[in-house]
Order: sequence, then C-alpha cells, then structure tokens
Amino acid sequence: MKSCAQCQQQNQEDAKFCYQCGNTLTVEPEPPIATPVTHTDEHLWRQFIGPHADRYLKHFKKFGLGEQPKFALTWNWPAFLFISFVWFLYRKMYVYALVYALGPMISTYLTGDLTVGLVWSIMAGATANYVYYWHCREQIGGIKKGSSTDPVKQDEALKEAGGVQPYVIWVGIAFYVLFIMTMIKMLQDGPTDGERSPEKPAKPTAASSV
Repeated sequence: MKSCAQCQQQNQEDAKFCYQCGNTLTVEPEPPIATPVTHTDEHLWRQFIGPHADRYLKHFKKFGLGEQPKFALTWNWPAFLFISFVWFLYRKMYVYALVYALGPMISTYLTGDLTVGLVWSIMAGATANYVYYWHCREQIGGIKKGSSTDPVKQDEALKEAGGVQPYVIWVGIAFYVLFIMTMIKMLQDGPTDGERSPEKPAKPTAASSV
C-alpha cells in the first residue's frame, strides 16, 4: 500500500493520485540495474604505459591502434639522449635492453670506432616508439585474453606487466661507468702487436771513404 503524504490515506501501489484527497502520489524510481564496468582499449593502454601515457599514445595513433598497424617515422628523445638500453630496461622490454646493452660494446670492440655507439643511439631514437608500440600491443592483447573481462584483474595485470622500473636509473649509472672504463682501457691498450704497422728499416749508412 502507498500512503498519501497529505491525508495519510492508504492507496494501491500503482495509484498515481490519492483516492480520498486527490493529491498526487510520489512514484519511487526503480533502482538502476547494475552493469559490469568495462574498460575501453585506450584505458588499457594508459594503464599499461603509465608515466607519459599521453605522449606515447600520440605517437601510437600514427601507427594505428586498430587491427592493421603501419610504420610511421617518429622520434624518441629519451632513447636517443640516454643510454638506449637503459630506456628499454626502464620500459620493461628486457630483450631489447640486452640487445642495446651488448650491441654497441661489441660493435665498438670489433671496429675500434667509438662513433658506432652514436649509430646505435640514432637507430634507437628512430625505432623506439614503434618497438614500444608493438610491445604494448602484444602484452595488452595477452592480458585481455587471460583476465577475461574482470576489470580488477585486468588493472592488476596491466600494472605488473607494464609501467616502468624505478630502480633502472641506478643500473644505468653502473653500466655507464662500466662502459666508460672499458672504452678508456681499449684506448690505452691501443692496437695489438699483430695490428701494428711494421717499422721501416733503417736506411743504410753511406760507406766511409778510405
């Protein structure tokens, strides 16, 4: 029964007006049906990227967030200015971090040219955004399949697999010191004995006149 607020007359539940005084009866709204919260793809990408998500999503949109990504030339200043492998390690791309940690050192050792490291830095600056885009794409796709549609599990998995490594700055400093010490040692040692140019034979002295 529904009570009238003016005369306290009891009325039927579906009555809109009071049977006694004609007062309009208030109709209580039905409670909304709870719907499961679903995250959009952009939300998942932001959760996975973490710091500076806006900047990276701006680059990623050039590659296409749909089913058919394409390469576009972009530039990543952190990957170029800092030691490249440190940036990859900071973004939890461990395989690429290993490649960019050993690649410049091995190349410099084999060629003896210190400018090889600059070539690696330029290559990292030109391709880091695209490599990171594919890393995010693959990781997010796996998380979406593994955690089903549960937003709580998705957020936990995104934070664990994505984001950044805060301790990387110290690892980068240690490897940078090691790299500098290795280069100094190579310069001090110089070429090996087998690589040194043979000395020119001394000119024979003119025979003294008798």
